[in-house]
Amino acid sequence: CPRLFKTKMVQDDGAVARLLPADCLAIEEIGAAGAIFDVMAWLALVITALFMAFKAQQVEEWMRKYYYLNAYICGVASFSYFAMFSGMGWETIMGCRQFFYIRFIEWGVTTPLIILSLGLLASEDPVVIAAVMGSDVAMVVAGYLGSVALVPTVKWLWFVISLIVFAPVVYALVRVFRQTVIRKCTTSPCVICSCLFSSLYSFDLTIGHGSSLLSPCGNFICWWVSSGVLVGWQIRTMWTALICTARSHCSW
Repeated sequence: CPRLFKTKMVQDDGAVARLLPADCLAIEEIGAAGAIFDVMAWLALVITALFMAFKAQQVEEWMRKYYYLNAYICGVASFSYFAMFSGMGWETIMGCRQFFYIRFIEWGVTTPLIILSLGLLASEDPVVIAAVMGSDVAMVVAGYLGSVALVPTVKWLWFVISLIVFAPVVYALVRVFRQTVIRKCTTSPCVICSCLFSSLYSFDLTIGHGSSLLSPCGNFICWWVSSGVLVGWQIRTMWTALICTARSHCSW
């Protein structure tokens, strides 16, 4: 992904510091390649949301909540992608980079719903599910604050906080939810893989917005892949779990 603009640099106490947003004369944007991935993701999410909503009408009543949850997850995610390729939901952050804050609004809604869906599929305690969802939202908020921070030390401190509050989410998926599933049926890597794919968000935050090693376009594509794989695996896990419940056999 070519960079559309070169970021200007200034000297600050003998070290190279990036320009503040107010000083930017040009913005480093995602470019045409990022926009193409954006449109592709939007179409995939809209089609998936409509398919899930339609499929919910054809399954047994006790299964419908899972299909509706996935339809809602994909639907909300499609809103953010539509806003992004429409030129909305972004601001300029340190280094004159284009930053889509709409992604964090979407994450604050969709990632807790993914955890809710996994928790319901595992028949986990509602209090535990709510606690894990709260920890996930805290991770998203801390990640956003780290992305928009102007002081490098503060930025990395927020990213560290984000990783710390993400730890209970990892533990819940790998240990608590998985153990609940194991007690009911045989196990496989579904829950663990969902955790690994969720961790790609933290990687995206740290590498993309923390160290700026990726261009806005590269960061956007990394996030696009993370979201696509996570949602796809979530749907696969849901279908596997529903088959497990319906047939009293599980291949998680």
